[in-house]
Amino acid sequence: MATFTQQIAPQPRGRGARTNASGRYETQAREAFDDGWTDEDAAPVQLKTTLTAEKARVIISTNDSPDVGFNRSINPYRGCEHGCIYCYARPAHAYMGLSPGLDFESQLFFKPEAAKLLEAELSKPRYRPEFIHIGGNTDPYQPQEKIVQVTRQLIEVLGRFNHPFSIITKSALILRDLDLLAPLAARNLVRVAVSVTTLDRKLARSMEPRAATPERRIAAIQALSAAGVPTVVMFAPAIPGLNDHELEAVLERAAGAGAVGAGYVALRLPLEIKDLFQEWLATDHPDRAGKVMSLVRQMRGGKDYDAEWRQRMKGQGPVADMLAQRFRMAKARLGLDRPIPELELGLFKVPPKPGDQRDLFG
Repeated sequence: MATFTQQIAPQPRGRGARTNASGRYETQAREAFDDGWTDEDAAPVQLKTTLTAEKARVIISTNDSPDVGFNRSINPYRGCEHGCIYCYARPAHAYMGLSPGLDFESQLFFKPEAAKLLEAELSKPRYRPEFIHIGGNTDPYQPQEKIVQVTRQLIEVLGRFNHPFSIITKSALILRDLDLLAPLAARNLVRVAVSVTTLDRKLARSMEPRAATPERRIAAIQALSAAGVPTVVMFAPAIPGLNDHELEAVLERAAGAGAVGAGYVALRLPLEIKDLFQEWLATDHPDRAGKVMSLVRQMRGGKDYDAEWRQRMKGQGPVADMLAQRFRMAKARLGLDRPIPELELGLFKVPPKPGDQRDLFG
């Protein structure tokens, strides 16, 4: 009997996922098919990014998770062109009838009415301010933000209301908005987190193909800090056997650039991500794939992932405990463990609208 070996199609340039399997809710499944072409043949056509407007009814999301430090968030985008292979938001694309693989990083959605929706929400008589986190799902400064500027518009609204907020990104594009962020930081209304996963350019290019280089992220921390914007560094995700040895070096570079705090998250592999991540390991890091997954499972009770509250972000067991200890020691040594002041809630005020009576008096 003849046997056939299935091969993954040549990788589209500048993308993170290796495949584009159907979402878990679809009735039909896509499967890779070997048509004989290999990486030695002509390069495949560039996979184009599409950006589609999404009609949102509300813009502020709420959660009651004990694992994150906020209960209100805004996500200007669905999907992310950065293409980070480990992104925990990938499975959400299945709700759109799309693949958490290549679709997630090439078929994007944005919320053009985000600023108007936010203004309407903040203007409600019963609204009470609590700080809002921008980018809890996908990066608010991914490349398409240069064109549609949804994140900048949100910051402008929050600034007019004197509403406190935080942002997380791995993009140097945030520096475009320093003209807005610096004055807000002076009123203790904003805090920024910059994700630095590795200092290795080659690993970053493979793992986060369209995100800023590690050097640009460190430079962003420096520029934000110099402008008076409190900035923390996030070493996320920490992947045992792949980038975890860089933890101290990343924190040291960030501290030298002016970071005031640090955080980390252990690699999470829920739902489709476990297969996408292992495909990526097999193609880009075959020499370490077995070791990495063995260590990951040691942090997750023998499984690829454990979604248990209060454990999913850090893991458990000796490998996880050692990582946590190293992190605590590095923070203390570098002065990144000092308390960071809470953002100011008392300045919130609904600004007057054109035509309000108080405008008659200038």
